[in-house]
Amino acid sequence: MKYGFAGDRQLSVEILSFLINEGYKPSFLIVGDSKSSSHKQELIKISGLEEKSIYNMSFMNDPKNADVLNDYEVDYIFGIHFPYIIYENVLSIPKIGFLNLHPAYLPYNKGWHTPSWAIIDKKKYGATLHFMSEELDGGDIVAQAEIEVEPCFTANELYKNVLELEKKVFIDALPELVSLNPKRIQQSGKGTSYNKKALSRIQQIDMDNKILPLELIDKLRALTTNDVNEAAYFIVDGKKYSIQVNIIAN
Repeated sequence: MKYGFAGDRQLSVEILSFLINEGYKPSFLIVGDSKSSSHKQELIKISGLEEKSIYNMSFMNDPKNADVLNDYEVDYIFGIHFPYIIYENVLSIPKIGFLNLHPAYLPYNKGWHTPSWAIIDKKKYGATLHFMSEELDGGDIVAQAEIEVEPCFTANELYKNVLELEKKVFIDALPELVSLNPKRIQQSGKGTSYNKKALSRIQQIDMDNKILPLELIDKLRALTTNDVNEAAYFIVDGKKYSIQVNIIAN
């Protein structure tokens, strides 16, 4: 199995380490630009690749440059928590496909802030390994698993749990990937999809509107992430008050 790796965040470090420990070293590495990438240097170090086989996403965004990857003749490119738009000229490079590991149970929760919307929408939640296509998170599914959204989970707690599930889904799928004949299950139904800005539209609590207790609790825990700027808030006398919650199961 020959593959290229595109990643960022801690999970990508863990997945790349797992692949290398299993005897599968990447042919090339695509990392984020220095301004936004959190684990770029760690991925470069782990990969053991020469500088000529390491590419920044800004370089890959130029259609003329993407052709350089064709020379590697890889079976896959694995995209692990790589928050960039991947264009068709890159998607078409691997012989089998560009695979993405997504923290959601597709077709539900395509796009951003998946734990928050899982709580709000009360849809199935989990982790999915899927082929990438030009449609956002719309490609065929290779493997997926579901996680129960407990009533005490905040979005932050749910995300921590789904990270472990994502890793398990990928590890369990490795034998099938190595066979070079992974199953492809077409996504059924439209599902749900949210862009990055959608969360901001539900953050403010209107003090003049009535809301059911359970609906309010769900909103507060869905907006309790690792970023207080994503928290629910209310405004009194022109002053903004943010709310994050901690729910304890007795």
